Formats: sequence, structure tokens, C-alpha cells
Amino acid sequence: MNELAITVIGPDRPGIVADVAEALARVGANLTDSTMTRLRGHFAMTLICVGPAKEQAEDALTPVVADGQLVATVRQVGVETARTPVGEPYLMAVHGADRLGIVAALTRVLAEAGGNVTDLTTRLTGPLYVLLAEVELPPGAADGLSDRLVEVAAGLGVEVSLRRAESDLF
Repeated sequence: MNELAITVIGPDRPGIVADVAEALARVGANLTDSTMTRLRGHFAMTLICVGPAKEQAEDALTPVVADGQLVATVRQVGVETARTPVGEPYLMAVHGADRLGIVAALTRVLAEAGGNVTDLTTRLTGPLYVLLAEVELPPGAADGLSDRLVEVAAGLGVEVSLRRAESDLF
């Protein structure tokens, strides 16, 4: 079975998600994971699908990108093997005045603790910069990590919090 990573980017407009999903469905692509967002008026979508060959997916997306406004890339990827999370789920939130290096500095602290960022969103709203990240931390790594994050954040002029993510599922 083919597993494909597909990205679609370009100026936002209504209907892009529907156009992409319909084109892929016509060639039997089952969307297994996806994310889509608008970044300063630009559409950005990344998805993983299984089913068609790379060339079939590229051909299916040709009409979607024909006007030159959108760019789509299709890449064959290996099928993910079942993976048990190696860490504990945490949420990191950062907010403060925008400045260069916030993401780099704080994610470096997480990486040095063995943390894996599994989802990250940033948004600049006027002068306020907001970062939200889902992170897997090795067992026990959170001990002392909050203090290190606060120290680095203070040097950047932002505030940070790290808390264990609680599951809503039973």
C-alpha cells in the first residue's frame, strides 16, 4: 500500500480543502492525518494519505493547481510502524512581545531535555506573540524543565508555562 505526504500552499480562498479532498478521493486516496491552517492569508495544508501511487495523486491534483495560485507536492513516505509514545504529554504556552528567536530558544531547551515537539502553532496578533506546543517528554524530564524554560523565556521577555496534558478520553 502506498503512503504519501502531500503539501498544498498558496493564497487562501474558499474551497481549497474541498478541491484537494475531492481530487484525492477520485483516485482512492484515504486521508489518514492532516492539518490545515491560514498563515497571514496564505493557505497551508499537509496531509498523509494511503492508496494511490505518487504519480496518480500528482495527476489528480493537477487541475487544483492549474491556475498557478497553489503549489502541491507529493512525496512517497514509508508506512509508519505502530509506535508507542516514548514520553509523557505536555503543553507549553508562550506569550509576550514579538522578537527574533523565541521558537528557536525554547524548543532548544525542550530538545536538550529529550522532548519531542508533536504539534506547534504560533500567531502574531498585533504586538503579542503566542506559541502553543504539544510536547512528549521522557518520564521525569519535566522535573526542573519548567525552571529552565522560565529562565530562557525571561531572557527573551516572554512568559512560558509547561503543564501535563490531560486526556479527555477514558
